[in-house]
This record gives sequence, C-alpha cells and structure tokens, in this order.
Amino acid sequence: MTDALSAPPAPRNEPVLDYAPGSPERAALRARLATMAGERIDTPCIIGGREVRTGRMATAVTPHDHAHVLADVHMGGEPEVEAAIAAADEARRDWSRLPWEERIAVFLRAADLLAGPWRQTLNAATMLGQSKTAYQAEIDAACELIDFWRFNPSYASQIYADQPVSGPGVWNRMDYRPLEGFVLAITPFNFTSIAGNLPTAPAMMGDTVVWKPASTSMLSAYYIMRLLEEAGLPPGVVNLVYGQGGDVGGPALRDRRLGGVHFTGSTGVFREIWRTIGGGIERYADYPRIVGETGGKDFVLAHPSADVETLVTAVVRGAFEYQGQKCSAASRLFVPRSLWPAVRERMVADVESISMGDVADFRNYMGAVIDPASFAIQAQAIAEARADAHTEVLVGGECDDTSGYFVRPTVLVTSDLSFRTLREELFGPVLTTYVYDDAGWDDVLRLVDGSTPYGLTGAVFARDRGAIAQAGAALRYAAGNFYVNDKPTGAVVGQQPFGGARASGTNDKAGSKWNLIRWVSPRATKELMVPPRDYRYLSLEPGE
Repeated sequence: MTDALSAPPAPRNEPVLDYAPGSPERAALRARLATMAGERIDTPCIIGGREVRTGRMATAVTPHDHAHVLADVHMGGEPEVEAAIAAADEARRDWSRLPWEERIAVFLRAADLLAGPWRQTLNAATMLGQSKTAYQAEIDAACELIDFWRFNPSYASQIYADQPVSGPGVWNRMDYRPLEGFVLAITPFNFTSIAGNLPTAPAMMGDTVVWKPASTSMLSAYYIMRLLEEAGLPPGVVNLVYGQGGDVGGPALRDRRLGGVHFTGSTGVFREIWRTIGGGIERYADYPRIVGETGGKDFVLAHPSADVETLVTAVVRGAFEYQGQKCSAASRLFVPRSLWPAVRERMVADVESISMGDVADFRNYMGAVIDPASFAIQAQAIAEARADAHTEVLVGGECDDTSGYFVRPTVLVTSDLSFRTLREELFGPVLTTYVYDDAGWDDVLRLVDGSTPYGLTGAVFARDRGAIAQAGAALRYAAGNFYVNDKPTGAVVGQQPFGGARASGTNDKAGSKWNLIRWVSPRATKELMVPPRDYRYLSLEPGE
C-alpha cells in the first residue's frame, strides 16, 4: 500500500504497422500464420482459472477455407454458466477490494504484451478464424485492443478523481463501487478488439465477468484469455464460456446475481435480452445495467458540391473493407444526379479491381464472409435485386461457397425507396445506391434520417460549408458517429468514442469514460466534522 494519488501513464494510440513487403512485421506475421494454420488446438472453457472440457464439441473453421479446422472447442451450457457465476462471485470479494491502481496495472501490462510478443498471435488468430486481411487484423486485434487497454485506465482515473465539493465543516466524498453482481459480456465475431474490451472494461472498474464470445470467433477469444492470464489477471475475474446463445445467455440472464450486460451484436438479440430482463425484473437483487451496441444501416450522403474522387474512395473502403462486416460499414449511398455518371464510372472500376481470396495472400483486399448464414443472407439479397424491376446490380453480385464463403463486393442501384436492401441491415459486402435530383437536397436529408430505424454511423461529402452544416443539423440523431468528407468506419479509441442510438444501441460510447461509468455504482459519503448537540434550529428562538 502506498500513500499517493497515482495516475496511469498518459495513453497514446498504438501506431499501425503497414506490413509492407520486406518489413519485419510482415515476415513475423507470415511465420505465425504458417504455424497456427498447421495447428488444430483443443480449446476448453476457462472458469475460475481452470480449463473445463465438456466433451460437447464444436469446431472453429477458416471462413475462406471452410474445410480447414483450426480448433476443437468445448461448448458450455447451464452447468458451466453456473460454475462461471460462482467463480465470478468468489473472485469479486478480493478483486473489488483491490486498489484500482493494481487492477488497471493488469491491463496496462496486457497492452504492452499485445504490442510486443503477442501481437502476431492475435493478428494471425483473427485472420485465420475471422477472415480478416493483415491490415484489418492489425487495426483491430492489435491496435484498437491495445488502445482500449491503455485509454480505459486513464478514463477510470478521471472517474475516480471526480469528487463533490465540500462546504464548511463537511467533507463530501464519492466512492465508485463495482456493481454487486456479475457482468455478462456477449461479444461479436467481427472485432477482436470489441471481444477483448467488453469483458475487461467492467473488470477494470472492479467487476467480475462471465464472457460468452461469438461462436465464429472462438479462436481469437481463446488467445485473448491466455494473454490476460499472462498479464496477471486473477482466476475468476473473467470466465470464458463457449456456447450457443441460449445455452449460455439463458441461465446467466435468469440468475438473481446478474449485475449488468455488456453486449455487441444484432438488434434482435439485444431486444430479446432486454425483454428477458424486463420481464423478470423482480428476480434480480439489483436493476441490471444494460449496455449494448447493435445494428446499423449506415449512410454516405453526397451533396452536389462533393469531390467525386474522395467520395468513391471512401465509399469503396467504407462498404467493402472486411467484407462489409462492420456495424459501421456503409450500406446506403445517396448521390445527386449531376455527379452520378462520374461516380458510377469510377466506382465500377474500383470495385472490379478488388482482389478477394485467402487473407494469407497479402495482395487480397477482401476475404470471405463469416459463415453459411451470412453467405445465404447476401446471396438472397442479391437475387432479390436481380429480380426487381426497379433495381439493378451495377457491379459484383457473384457468390461462391464451394471452398469458402465468398461474396464479391456488390453495388446495387434502386429507384424504389421501399426496396429491402435500402432499409434493412445485411452485414455484408452489398451497397445500395439511390440517385436523387439535385434540387431535392432537403428531401434526401429527411429520407436519410427517417427511412431506417438505426442511428449508428453516417457520412456527408460536400465542399459547400452551408450544406455540411445543414446536414449536421438535419441528421443530428441519424448517427452517433458522424463523419464529414470521410468514410463512416474506423473510429479510433480516444478520438471518436463509438456508439449510436435508436435501434443501434444505448450509445454508451466504447472508448470513453461514458462506457466505464456504467460499470460502477456511486456511493456519496458526507462526514460532518463538528456535529450539532441540540435538535433546535435558531429560527425557533423567540423574538423579532
């Protein structure tokens, strides 16, 4: 124990390595990919620091080569969830009382381990198991997760330092207590950084966690857990339970000790979680905190003053990087008729030039979509577009799941504002374009704002500052992350805190103190230095 007001190291964003030919990071990643591609590992649940093998098996495969099995995974169910909750409950006693500086030291060490010896392991696991290219894995599995583990300690210290004022003779204090129950973290496949952040953000604040990763990112989740163990995370603080949604989420949501849910995934699943908690609210010892980032139908809106070259570059990157499997990915494009011929010509040329295949070949810009279900969703949407009289497939549209779940980057053009792909989230490499009359700028602003239930990300392209200001005002609630002359993806921790509202989530802004503050329950303490000795107030004295 020390007598000091400690401050964590000032955070900085991790530099992104470029993996250029001949670079040491390229050679290191290639070597790690070759090693891990040749392995087939046995992957247990990790509960209370123990490896738990259930014998109920599933496989982790490579999406771009779905016959290639990477891991045999032991799936959990109600017994494992109950054991994980018990382990979290037991670990909470010591972890919640540990000085906050000692807690965050674990994650600062994890950040440095990931920046160094673990970098290519987590990058390779993400490339193999989730079909990310080297660059997409680097900005996600390495840099963004490092940033979460460096910036969140700084945000935690800001929260703890936020204390009330004290009047004469009084000392007021605020104790930011961990939640009384466990936190259920349910993480998605598409960002390894989110999978690492959702369980560890509450843990930094003293909470203990039951973590259910997506069944399509089990390999990278396993390595995150091993990395945290090497960083010194005590047993039971984070408990990793693989399993199907209902098998893990069901018993966890029914437990009276549930303190909160930290979720990223589909809008439908999140609403079902909220419905389950609300429908059984009497069972819980406390009102559970519910934090979720869900779906999006993210827009790019071009004004007639937009620059065509920058617009198309941003659209192609924003729509098709990581196969469009980002909740922030551009899936709606609104272009004025005066710019459309130039936009169409350049976009077709760019999209046709995109290379797709095995992500171990660094020349490929895209890999495969994550699984058969996603492949079917994209193929069905493209088939509907081909059959619709008001819609055309401008470029792309080819789908092939013979060896991997490959969907060519696809641009649709529709004149039907009710067409499904202009309104519903597909979560894949399909972009729907609507061409509007230049005089209809005000109308298209209303259309962008009101035609979907989501409010996650969006971008406006214009050189006219008045149009930018008008769009910012009209679309104030259409996007929690709003971009001007930039693609609507790529939020950076510490720079653009991420999250949206409406059907896109609770907007608690991962990568900021607004998220961390949800995982504490403040207690105000007032200490009176010289207490009164008579109950009577002076106003009760007789006289004028």
